[in-house]
Amino acid sequence: MKKEVNLSEKLKQYFGFDKFKGDQEAIVRNVLAGKDTFVLMPTGGGKSLCYQLPSLIMEGTAIVISPLIALMKNQVDVINGMNEEDGVAHYLNSSLNKAAIDQVKADITSGKTKLLYVAPESLTKEEYVEFLKTCSISFYAIDEAHCISEWGHDFRPEYRRIRPIVNEIGKAPIIALTATATDKVRTDIKKSLGIMDATEFRSSFNRPNLYYEVRPKTKEIDKQIVRFIRQNGGKSGIIYCLSRKKVEELAAVLCANEIKAAPYHAGLDSQTRSETQDAFLMERIDVIVATIAFGMGIDKPDVRFVIHYDIPKSLEGYYQETGRAGRDGGEGRCIAFYSYKDLQKLEKFMEGKPVAEQDIGRQLLQETAAYAESSVCRRKLLLHYFGEEYTKENCENCDNCLHPKKKIEGQKQLLIVLQAIQRIKEDFRTDYVIDFICGHATEDIIAHKHDQLEEFGMGEDEDPKLWNPTIRQAIIAGFLKKDVENYGLLKLTPAGKRFMKHPEPFMIVEDHEFNEDEDDEANEAHGSALDPTLYSMLKDLRLKMARKKGLPPYVIFMDGSLEQMATIYPVTLEELQNIQGVGAGKARKFGKEFVELIKRHCDENDIERPEDLRVRTVAKKSMLKVKIIQSIDRQVALDDIANAQGLEFEELLDELEAIVYSGTKINIDYFLEEVMDDDHVDDIFDYFSESDTDSLNAAMDELGDEYSEDEIRLVRIKFLSEVAN
Repeated sequence: MKKEVNLSEKLKQYFGFDKFKGDQEAIVRNVLAGKDTFVLMPTGGGKSLCYQLPSLIMEGTAIVISPLIALMKNQVDVINGMNEEDGVAHYLNSSLNKAAIDQVKADITSGKTKLLYVAPESLTKEEYVEFLKTCSISFYAIDEAHCISEWGHDFRPEYRRIRPIVNEIGKAPIIALTATATDKVRTDIKKSLGIMDATEFRSSFNRPNLYYEVRPKTKEIDKQIVRFIRQNGGKSGIIYCLSRKKVEELAAVLCANEIKAAPYHAGLDSQTRSETQDAFLMERIDVIVATIAFGMGIDKPDVRFVIHYDIPKSLEGYYQETGRAGRDGGEGRCIAFYSYKDLQKLEKFMEGKPVAEQDIGRQLLQETAAYAESSVCRRKLLLHYFGEEYTKENCENCDNCLHPKKKIEGQKQLLIVLQAIQRIKEDFRTDYVIDFICGHATEDIIAHKHDQLEEFGMGEDEDPKLWNPTIRQAIIAGFLKKDVENYGLLKLTPAGKRFMKHPEPFMIVEDHEFNEDEDDEANEAHGSALDPTLYSMLKDLRLKMARKKGLPPYVIFMDGSLEQMATIYPVTLEELQNIQGVGAGKARKFGKEFVELIKRHCDENDIERPEDLRVRTVAKKSMLKVKIIQSIDRQVALDDIANAQGLEFEELLDELEAIVYSGTKINIDYFLEEVMDDDHVDDIFDYFSESDTDSLNAAMDELGDEYSEDEIRLVRIKFLSEVAN
């Protein structure tokens, strides 16, 4: 008779833990019993132990299929570190040379290796398949199993080939594990792996220690992030950006502000990525700025914040990435920045993909937008998305619950929605339903002849901003459901049909409005903080310096630059370079007396300078500006430069003005000699030498119709470059 394994003893022996978490013990027993197993467990719940422990107990080698090389190395090091001899765990992937591969094979053949991590791409290699056919396989573990599903947030086509390969190597029980999966994704995973009868273990998705917040994304985002990290000094955090370029730029801004940060993305070589990851784990750096390539399987329990610089493509991705915060049960702050423009950008990226893929992508994006814009408890929304009900009214740990919006009675609106959906035969998506309710005769609606129905436009007198939240909150309340597999069509539930017969009170919360012009409003508010006394003193100093140097005052600093100085009080040349229109050259040439005056004014009047100022920006190595300057150095005609960079000529002039106003010298004489009369150049140059203003309108009035606007702008660029820089 087979001796019963004492799992608690084995847990203590191998991992040093006194007791299992959640469903871990039941999962391990299921695997030991040779049954197919499906595990849905949030990040930080202890998924890896569910296959690591049985692999150490069972005969043979367990094959763990995992998508990330970094994750494999991390876990292999952990397992080997727990055992007296190396070789208990190995990985096979593209990073190994032939000698290393031979060693792995020898350790497996000798029976020493209990766990073999393989990337799905490596698993399909013929030489590995032939070798593994000769081995004793205890079971297969498919980690990050959501990668199998096109509806998952990280679909990988090679995951679809796992089942056929498993059949070829030799059948053994399968355990599939994922931290995020909706009902649709769960079914997909089980179907694809051929484990429809697997025992299913689902843990709660609720992470009570995580605080969720969505903020509007404005031009001040970098400053907000720097300030947030400073307020959480020394704490570990991850910032996710969608593009590699933004990762590099933001990491540079953080470093410029003395924050220990590093970039991480797939474009960096593997050694750099590995060193950055180790530096983060060993706490030599506090913050990683990364694309989603970072974090899967990284076992760092004390990540205290996860920031999403860009809104993620799906709620599953968002949930998994935020799940890397507070894995030790301690504080975890999850902040996402949202802008409607980002959403449009992500939709644009989908163009050119197969129609079915675009459709899935758009549906996933709409769910993310709904999460960001909604004023309902964020925890309730997230858990509902994963098929779990959260019954508390207020979670007390998200921005919407801590700062609740007023609820309004929405019984009438809900009735209109339910009647509309019933009338159009439950066969359309949210956008269509709202157009029908509001009486928008779109092409689609006319094609279906729904504009001829009596109910068409029955909600046109209501506030149009209420329909989205009404539909979303009706779904959460169980009056409607979204048929995800069928293009997200809205269907009535039995509760919805009952509501239509016997309406009852239904409270709704209006959505947040993310105003795209918030920056401008903020800037106007900023402008109102201008210090008039200092502004007047700065203008006097500019005039004095202009007379001394025989220059028009605007050549030294523009009015806008002085206004900013009188608002945010720069007191070093480095800080002065953060002022618009002031580059390094201009700061060095004219800045010393200005920052001394500002410092004196602050000291004498006990002025507390705004925190904003201490956020240093990094000179954006704008490739466009660099390319323009390089082309001018090679004396390429300006109209040719504009064509090469895809700019209108006026746009090129805007760029040239920005370059010279910030203090960089350029020489466009070669172009002026080609396109302008020498006398015209001299006349315009002389005008600016004597004028008190650089205003284009004033110059055109003074110089008359003989000179075109482009000519005046070109000579103004020459003048500023030669005289001011």
